[in-house]
Order: sequence, then C-alpha cells, then structure tokens
Amino acid sequence: MRKPLTLTALVALALGLGACAPSTEQPTDGTDAKTGTLRVWLFDEANRAAKEAVVKEAVAEFTANRPEVKVDVSYLATETRSEKYKGALNDPASAPDVAEVGNTDLAGLVAANGMADVTEDMAKWSEAGDLPKDLVKTVTVGDKAYGVPWWIGVRALYYRTDVFTDLGLRPPTSYAELVDAAKKVRAARKDMVGITVGGQYTFGAMPFIWDAGGDIATSSGGRYTATIDSPASKAGITAYTNLFSDDICPAKQCVDLTGGGTVETFAAGRAGMGILGNFSRSAVEAGAVKGKYAVVPLPGAKPGSIAPAFAGGSSLGVFRSATHRSLAVEFMQLLAGKKYGIKLYDAMGFVPAMKSARDEVTAKEPFLKPFIDTMDAGTRFVPVDKAWTTIDAEKIVPNLLQKVITRRATVDAAAADANNQITAAFAK
Repeated sequence: MRKPLTLTALVALALGLGACAPSTEQPTDGTDAKTGTLRVWLFDEANRAAKEAVVKEAVAEFTANRPEVKVDVSYLATETRSEKYKGALNDPASAPDVAEVGNTDLAGLVAANGMADVTEDMAKWSEAGDLPKDLVKTVTVGDKAYGVPWWIGVRALYYRTDVFTDLGLRPPTSYAELVDAAKKVRAARKDMVGITVGGQYTFGAMPFIWDAGGDIATSSGGRYTATIDSPASKAGITAYTNLFSDDICPAKQCVDLTGGGTVETFAAGRAGMGILGNFSRSAVEAGAVKGKYAVVPLPGAKPGSIAPAFAGGSSLGVFRSATHRSLAVEFMQLLAGKKYGIKLYDAMGFVPAMKSARDEVTAKEPFLKPFIDTMDAGTRFVPVDKAWTTIDAEKIVPNLLQKVITRRATVDAAAADANNQITAAFAK
C-alpha cells in the first residue's frame, strides 16, 4: 500500500490562483446538468489496474440507470498533477466534477476557491453516520464539509519478534516500557538502534505531543492559535526527543531521518522497533525482517493506553465549478461508501474510512487489527487551514525537533521560536 498522499506543491500553486476560481457554489453557467459527461480525476497508482477495476465497477453501477450519463475518469500522474489542478483552478471549463485530494491539502484547495461546500449533501447521505467524527474533521473547514473521507492510513509500532524473544522482552504497553525495551535492544545489539525515530519525521513525533495533551494549534471560532509552545506540547516534544540518545537511537544516526528513512532502517533489520504505517507493510515484507516482526498500537504514557495517530489518506470532493453538481455528489458518495471502500481494500489494501467497512476488512486481515485499534482509540489531524501548506513546506516542526535533538536550543526556546513561525503562517 502506498503512503498517504500530500500535495503541498500542488496547493502552493493553487493558492496563487484562488481569485481565478468560480465565486459561487453553483456551476459557472448556472446549470446542474443531469446528462452528459461527468469528469472524475483520481490519483494514479503503481498498480493502477487494480484501482481502475474497482472504479470501473462503480461507474457501471452509477450509469446503469442513467443511459444519458457518461463518466470519464482520468488518472493524474504524480509529476503532472499539480499542473493539472493549477489549470483547473485557472480555467473552470477544464476542471473535473469529482476529484481525489490528499487530505492534508483540502483546506488549501478550499482557500483557492476550488472545492464545493457539500455540507447539506452530507447531512442527507444515508451512510454519513458510518464515518467516524475524527475523520469528518479532515474534510471540514470552518463549519462546512468540502468532501468525504475515502481511505485512511495510520501508524503503529512495528517490533522485531525474534529480537524480543531472544531478549525476553514483551511488546511495550506504555511509554516507559517502550523506552526500557529500546534501551535493552540497543545494549544487546550494538548494530541496531532500540527504536528508529527521525528528526524530520513529523508524524512520528506528533503522537507523543498529542498523547501529552499538546498540539500544533487549537481552533476556536474558526480561527487557529499556535500551541506548540504550551506546557503539554513541550512535554510531548521532550518525550520524543529523549529517544535520540546514545542508548536508544543516537542523534548522529537519527537526527536527519525522515519517515521514509525510519521505514528503511526497520526493514533493513537495523532497529528493534519503528513507528510505521499500515501502508509500510510491503516495504517491510521486501526487507531483511520479513517474517520476523509484529505490530502493536503505539502506547501512550498511561499504561495500556494508545497514543493518538495522524489520520493520513485521501478524500473525495466536488469541484466548485462542476457543471454536474448533483451527479458529482452522488458519484462521490457511491465511490466513498462502504461497498466500494471494501472493494478498494481488497484490490489495493487501502483501509476504508467507513467504520463498518473497517470492521469487515479487519476480520479478513488480522494484520490490520493494531491499526484499527489505533483508529478506534481516536486519530488526530493537522490544522485544517491553508496555513498548513506553509507550516509543512517550511519544516517548522522538524526544525524544532532537530534544534532540540542537536542541543542547539532548549525545548523552551525551540518551541517558542516554532510557535512564532506558526502564528505568522496563520496570519498570512
């Protein structure tokens, strides 16, 4: 399964074109056509044929009783999709009716005036109640919904079963136990780190911050306030950066690791544990640790608790300039519903957003259980605001972490500096 997508470059282009997008929720020509061609843009995949087969089945169902409707599905290549969306925002006549969007970037596209408000449509949808509230927040900007969650990816704790057995260790159920296990692995296996963590791994650090009660920012009245320098946030930062010690994951080895780097380290057999996603399974299976690992939820500070995980994934939305708005909403809901969510999982391994669908796929695949348990415990998300594009692009959180890890700044100083930068991003 591929890593959940983010389209920071796409949105950076889109934000500059917001004034060019349509200014109303209705199609630019004042119509809501019930016939003709519905245009759909989805992300390309390395194994597109599997995804395409599911989508073709959904299209066949959708058009079965609509002989005067055709659905034209385009798959956007990674290297050209930003230009495609830029063109769609600049020229609404070339825009799709329905689009797949990386969920961290939806707010940016909304700010660029590109996405339709579907709040009322979602309220009438029979399957809306099957969507967990934390995932609904990922498509909500202010108090309006601009899409529907499609599939989700979260991270949990992978660990080496052979190493843990040899050392008489049990999977950790608290932060203290995680630290203890990591130190014992490092002490016994000098060629390994106890747990692979990265100074540039935002979504590896955030569970510790969220578990401590902190956050990047909090929202009130539709406005965000930076809170990365709160006492709770700093406690979480400390918990994460304390893992970058010589007896766990030496700073010189781990400070520059990204999320991808931690996957590579664990898969290569150089770590006792790693915070990896359900979407990392294929990479791990292709590595030296195949058959020598298992997964449990990442524990929180409280014994038996689960640290909140970031809810990555993709959403589906309707472009604001859609000329087939009603049909677009219906097709979006069909593709995002339980039936095709399960089919997409069977074809691609993408975990469906619908809770009942997740229950069904877990029954089929025990490997998913720790990830589903993590989702059920409650996921968290980045600020649903166009400012996230700046926060992410400027690497504000990774820079904070690296300053602390390398001892170029105290937690207090680094958090204060990051808080000022985040505040400035929201003010833009």
